[in-house]
This record gives sequence, structure tokens and C-alpha cells, in this order.
Amino acid sequence: MLTRLEPAQIERVVRMALDEDAPWGDITSQALVPAEANAMATLVAREAGVLSGEDVFTAAMELTDAQLVTSFAVHDGERFAAGAVLATVEGPARGLLQAERVALNFVQRMAGIATLTAQYVAAAAGTKARIVDTRKTTPGLRLFERYAVRCGGGHNHRFSLSDAVLAKDNHLALLGADADLTKALIEARGRLPHTTHVEVEVDRLDQIEPVLAAGVDTIMLDNFSLVDLRAGVAQVAGRALVEASGGVTLERIAAIAAAGVDVISVGALTHSVRALDLGLDF
Repeated sequence: MLTRLEPAQIERVVRMALDEDAPWGDITSQALVPAEANAMATLVAREAGVLSGEDVFTAAMELTDAQLVTSFAVHDGERFAAGAVLATVEGPARGLLQAERVALNFVQRMAGIATLTAQYVAAAAGTKARIVDTRKTTPGLRLFERYAVRCGGGHNHRFSLSDAVLAKDNHLALLGADADLTKALIEARGRLPHTTHVEVEVDRLDQIEPVLAAGVDTIMLDNFSLVDLRAGVAQVAGRALVEASGGVTLERIAAIAAAGVDVISVGALTHSVRALDLGLDF
């Protein structure tokens, strides 16, 4: 079952966006539209996709005007065809117009992420590989964007720097070229709670054994060729989870998944996604 966003989490971000867009109200609607006017609008898909953001869209309407009523015909995680009516909104016309852009901005981006994620998940079908996101999210929107990944059938990596250890190339470089990598990792683990997950990134096959000797939970094979990726999986031989990262595209995802990795992290799910074409028709 899809774990939904908490109302308080949604309200915090949506209020900020609404205040940004109309700090002193929508003066265009106030000047042109009678205060007593009511309207109905439909959220229509201009292209096929996977929905994400129904609660966020609804919150943008209700926090603008509590009299606006939103009803979704398609729900988060569900696929829809081009031309489908996803939702209807009814109520005061001024409020509907004021909330329109913020509501659309959220649902278009979130649906775009869900749709792209679903394509990656489908391309890796039949393998054990789990498709996960990264921390390459829009500042302030990580909750929404990572929820959208789940709507598309993907999974989330660590949520923040505080959640798990992920020692990357820059961390290892700062240890110095002469450092004993195994010893450094063991000492680092000794400073952590026993429940903390430890992952280490490597970019060469000869780094794998020193990292595994430290008893890490996951090893990330970063920017490996397919040949080296298969060799790395064989070398790890189940002693840790194997994550593939770097250069992951829709064209390469099936081959990467077939190499036998457990996890494939895809920054493109959030950092360069195209917003889905959805419109609000009055």
C-alpha cells in the first residue's frame, strides 16, 4: 500500500508556495471576477502518465479557499490516458483562479516524476534490481518528489545526510592516498550506533575487497562499465548489497539490472524530470 504524505507536511510546503505566488492576493481576479461568482474546472491530462500529487493539489485549493471542493477520479499511483479527466474542482471562482498555478505546478511535476519512475521500473522488470532515487531533489520539495517516486513504483534511498552513512569518493579522498581504507571504515563504524546502515562508493574493482573487509552493508559501484559491473557483482558474491550508480539511463537500465545488482540509483528521476502536461480547464 502506498504510504501517503502527512497533511501537516503538505500544508507547510503548499502554504509557502501560495504565499510566494500571491503575497497580497490575486489582484487580477479581484479586479475582474465578481466576488460571488462560482466556477467549475476539470484537471485534464494532455498526455498519458501516472498520477502523483492529488492531496497536494487538493491542499492548494482548500488552503486558498476552504469552500473549494476537489474530487479526483484517478488516484496516486494509477495510470491514465491522454484526454482523461483526472479531477474536478468547484467553488468560488476567485479562489480557483488564485490556486490554479500553484496546484498545477505541484501535480505536473509530481506526475512527471511518477511517470518517469514507472518507465525505469518497467525497464528493469524481471530482475531483482530495485529502482531508487537520490538526494538530487529540488530544495524544499524532497518530501513531494520522493513520494512521487513511490507513486511510480520506485523506492527511496536515504532521505537525508542524517539517516545513513554513505562514504563517497570525496570522503575517501580526504582520508589521503596512503590511508588504510579498511581500518578507517572499521573505526568509523565503531563511532556509530549499531543500527546505522553503512554504504561505501567505489569506482574501481580493486577497491571492493578493502571495503568489504570492513563489513559494510552496501557497496556502490559508481560509473562502472557493464563488464566491470558484472565482475563486481561476482566479486562481492552476496557479502553486501550491491548498488549501481552513475550514467543510468532508460536505454541502459535493463542491462544494468541484468548484471545482478540489488539497487540502481537514478538521479534523473528528480533532478532533470520533465513536468507532465496537465491542464485545468474551466
